[in-house]
Amino acid sequence: MLLVLCVDLDDDVGRKTDVRTPVVGRDAVEAAAVKLATADPEDSDVNVLFQGVHLVDEFATESVEVAAVAGNERGDVSANRQVGEEVDEVLAGLSTSEEVTALIVTDGAQDESVIPVIRSRVKVDGVRRVVVRQAQDLESMYYTIKQVLNDPETRGTILVPIGILVLIYPLALLGDLLNLPGSMLGLSSALLGLYLISRGLGLGERIDAAVDRARRGLYAGRMTLISYVVAAALLVVGGVSGVEQLEAVQAASESSLTATEVLAALTFGAVRWFAAAGVTTSLGQITDEYIAGTLEWRYLNAPFYVVAMAVVLHAVAAYFLQFMVLSSMAAVLLGGTLLGLASTLAFAIAETHFSERVEAG
Repeated sequence: MLLVLCVDLDDDVGRKTDVRTPVVGRDAVEAAAVKLATADPEDSDVNVLFQGVHLVDEFATESVEVAAVAGNERGDVSANRQVGEEVDEVLAGLSTSEEVTALIVTDGAQDESVIPVIRSRVKVDGVRRVVVRQAQDLESMYYTIKQVLNDPETRGTILVPIGILVLIYPLALLGDLLNLPGSMLGLSSALLGLYLISRGLGLGERIDAAVDRARRGLYAGRMTLISYVVAAALLVVGGVSGVEQLEAVQAASESSLTATEVLAALTFGAVRWFAAAGVTTSLGQITDEYIAGTLEWRYLNAPFYVVAMAVVLHAVAAYFLQFMVLSSMAAVLLGGTLLGLASTLAFAIAETHFSERVEAG
C-alpha cells in the first residue's frame, strides 16, 4: 500500500482551523484543506493538502491512502517528535496486510527536515515538494540561508572569506592614512588566499590531527615522537650543509654550474644528514613496535635500506662533482646493493626460523 503523507511541521492546520491531526482519508484531508484555505488562503500548506488529494486520485488504480500529519509551532526536535508520533498512529490505524510505503508531500526544505524521522518508521518511496510557482524556491532559499548562519562550520567557511573581502578596502585606506609600509590590499588578499587554500586542502583538520597524535604520543611515552623531533633537526642541518656545499662548489668552479651539478652538490652535502634522520625515525618506530609487541623482523630492514640508499646517492653525487672516479662509484653502488640484499635475506631467514620455532613450541 502507498501512503501519501502530507507534512505540516509547524501545525498550521491545527492552529488556524478546528481540525486535529492526524487526518486520514481522502475526504477528510480535502475537507481540512478547504478549511485551511478558508482561514488563510495564502498558507502554503493548503497546496500540500490538495496535492495529497491529487495524488490519491492519480494513483486511484492502486492501493493508496492519504494522511496529513503535523508537528507543532515550537519546531525543531519537539515538532519532529510530534510528527513521528502521528505517523505511528496513522500506521497503526491502517487495515492492510500489504507492505506500506510512503510518499511524502511538503511545501519546502524546512518541512523536509522531518524525513529521517518518517523514514525510521516506514519505507519512503519519494518526496514531492509543492511550491507556488510565483514564489518558487523562496522558502527553500530562506531556510538554506538560515541553516548556513546557524551552522558554525559552514558559517566559518563562507562568512570569513566574505568578511576579509569586505575589509580589504577599509584596510587599504587605513594603510594609506597611516603610511604603513607595504600594501594592506596585498596583505588582505594574501590572508584570504591562505585561508581558502587551507580550507580547500583541509590543513586545519590535518594540523589538529597531528597535534592530537603528538599529544597522545607524548603521554604514551612513544619513542617515535622524540625521533621525529631529532630527524627534523637533522633535516634542517642537512639542508644548510647542502647549500654550503653548493656555495663551495660554485666558488671553486670557474664557470657556471649545470642543473645536474647543482643537484649533485646539494645531494652531496645533505645526504649524510638526511640519512641520519631516516635512521633515527626508523629506529624510533622499531622501538615503539617492540614495546607494543607488534615488531616483525622485516621492520629491521629500514635502517639498512636508508644507509644503502644514502651510500648510493652520495657516490653518484660525488661522481658528478668529479670527487670520485667511475670504478670507485661502481664499487660503492655494488656495496650498497649488497647491503640491502644481505639485510633482506638475513631478516627473512630469521623471521622464518623463529616462526617455525614458535609453531613447534
